[in-house]
Amino acid sequence: MFEFFNEDQKMLRSVVRELVDKVVAPYAAEWDEKDHCPKELFKVFGEQGLLGLFVSEEYGGAGLGLTERAIMLEEVARHSSGFAIALMTHDLAVAAVYNFGTEAQKKAWLPKLCSGELIGGLSVTEPTGGSDLGNQATTIEKNDAGYLMNGRKVFITNSHIADFNIWTGTSGVNDKGRKMLSALIIPPGTPGLSAGRKENKLGLRGSVTGDTIAKDVQCGPDDLLGKEGAGATIALHTIGHFGRSGISAFSVGIMRGSVEEAVKFSKERIIYGKPLAKLAEIQAMIAENQIDYEAAAAMLYNATAIYDRGEDAIPRIAAVKYFSTEAAIRSTRRTMDLMGGYGVMNEYPVGRFLRDALANVPSGGTSQIMRIIVAGNILK
Repeated sequence: MFEFFNEDQKMLRSVVRELVDKVVAPYAAEWDEKDHCPKELFKVFGEQGLLGLFVSEEYGGAGLGLTERAIMLEEVARHSSGFAIALMTHDLAVAAVYNFGTEAQKKAWLPKLCSGELIGGLSVTEPTGGSDLGNQATTIEKNDAGYLMNGRKVFITNSHIADFNIWTGTSGVNDKGRKMLSALIIPPGTPGLSAGRKENKLGLRGSVTGDTIAKDVQCGPDDLLGKEGAGATIALHTIGHFGRSGISAFSVGIMRGSVEEAVKFSKERIIYGKPLAKLAEIQAMIAENQIDYEAAAAMLYNATAIYDRGEDAIPRIAAVKYFSTEAAIRSTRRTMDLMGGYGVMNEYPVGRFLRDALANVPSGGTSQIMRIIVAGNILK
């Protein structure tokens, strides 16, 4: 437990842990094996006030911050990073509306999203690559009825379960001849929007990832999110703060799970007539896991605190996203090595932890992109 958490945050962690132990932990292995997303749990989390934690109470949220949201996601990811990324992606739609929507859009959609009545999705990544944000083939054309959109997105979490979607696409060129991106809200039931291919992932199973397809999707004039040409700003702010902090929280949760599994196994496993935990080399491995966990958690909650006091935290979050995702791989490998043959048996969660840790690296931006963001900020 970190001392910089206040009493309310400690209480939130306890409440979330109790819920997760009841509705997530017993089923995490099954969700992973079947690659099943328990979408019915969105309403359960919504009833507990855990969706849209950072949304003000007037729109149905809890009026808290990015820190509390990271606490919640860490607790979920301690057992199921797959379901955690489904919750996190829902929050991307919530954050985009909350930070960039009109008053009418906030009142219309946020209460339903915060309650879990609607499941949210954000479609940005295209076959050309998620990091090449400006090179989007999706088109948004203004017409008499509002905006007509056509395109295809890939690697989209909640692709097959989202009721409420936000898309980005090219909506013309600016004065410098560069493509302009805009963002559209696609209300539930809008004709022309469909899910395509469903991906079979290495890790983060327990969420649905696949293609989303827009074929002559007609949105009204009030469905534009922000101003025309603001799509890149909306996407970068939302993914840079809410996406990468969420993935960092998964990684921190995985590391905590790895520490706990290593401690439990090393105390129970008897070798050479004594518990494995008595061996100096085993103690060193557990220490390294704990140090990685504490370092990543401190970076994460420092970065979210910076955002919560109203400052841009994208470079800080990029740093923790890089460190935590790479450290989670190291941590789970150590625990797997510590357990010997048992480490590769699926009756233990460490194999799932490793696959989830590997899948976290490209999610929300690769390690290479995170280093570019950090370096660019320092050099600037």
